[in-house]
Amino acid sequence: MSLVALVEYPAGADEAGQRYEDSVLTLLPRHGGRLERRLRTGDGHREVHLIRFDTRAGYEAFLVDPERIELRQALGDTAPNTRVLEVHEV
Repeated sequence: MSLVALVEYPAGADEAGQRYEDSVLTLLPRHGGRLERRLRTGDGHREVHLIRFDTRAGYEAFLVDPERIELRQALGDTAPNTRVLEVHEV
């Protein structure tokens, strides 16, 4: 399963958001996921991630990982806004 995550940091929260992403992305292998590409815009306000999971169940487990949830809750209103798209090769 291939995903593209479009990540946008709230105004003034670029550094906190980037630290959050640094931490959360390390959880991927725990669920059969891997980060293939991580791209950041020149202004540092947005990122694009290309992520693969071995199974949909792995992706779903990642979404409810207690450590991921705890990290996100700790950021409160400064948590990144993320849109995830399932994609495939054409």
